[in-house]
Amino acid sequence: MSLPEAFADEWFILFSHPGDFTPVCTTEFAAFEQRREAFEERGVNLVGLSVDRLQSHHKWTDWIAEELDVEIGFPIIADESGAVSEELSMIHPNAGSSTVRALFIVDPTGTIRQILYYPEEIGRNIDEILRSVDALQLADEEDVVTPADWPENERFEDRVLLPPPETAADIDAVIAEAEAEDYDQYDWWFTVTGHSEQES
Repeated sequence: MSLPEAFADEWFILFSHPGDFTPVCTTEFAAFEQRREAFEERGVNLVGLSVDRLQSHHKWTDWIAEELDVEIGFPIIADESGAVSEELSMIHPNAGSSTVRALFIVDPTGTIRQILYYPEEIGRNIDEILRSVDALQLADEEDVVTPADWPENERFEDRVLLPPPETAADIDAVIAEAEAEDYDQYDWWFTVTGHSEQES
C-alpha cells in the first residue's frame, strides 16, 4: 500500500497502535470496526499500523474475531522496518521502539488535516474522531468554522461560525453577508450563522 495514493481523491484515517495483543489496542480496533460503516458513510477509509509483523496482525485479528466476535475489515500495515512510523513521528523518543497511539485525518488532496496523539493508557474516543471528520468536511463544503463542542455547543447549539476576515475588504464582505443573511454578528470577527430558539 502506498499512501496517500491508495486513497486518491478520498478521505482516510491512518492510526497507529503500540502493539498487537494488548488490551487497549484490542478495544480500539474492535471499536473502529464496529463504527466502520459510520466512517464509510462519510467517505472515510480506515487504515491501522504498527511495527508488529504481518503474522502477528493475522493472529491478533483472528483472536478479535473469535473472542470478541468482531471481524476487522480494514487494512493493517505491518511496518516491520519502522520506516513509515519514523517518517510520521509515530515512534517517540524514550517511548521504546513501538508506535505510539497516533491518528492522522487525511483529506482527498492527500493533506493531513488533523493529528491526534493519545497516551498508552487511554483508548481513543471514536465519537470525537467522527466529530472531527464532520467538522472538517463541513468546513470544506461551506467555508465555515465550528465552535467548541460543536454540534452540541451550550450556547450556539449546532450553528457554525464564519471564518474571521483577513483583510479590510473581507471585513466589509462579512458584515454585508451577516446583514443579508440575518446572521448573529457579535463583532466583525465573530459571526454566528442562523439563530437559536433561545436567542430569537
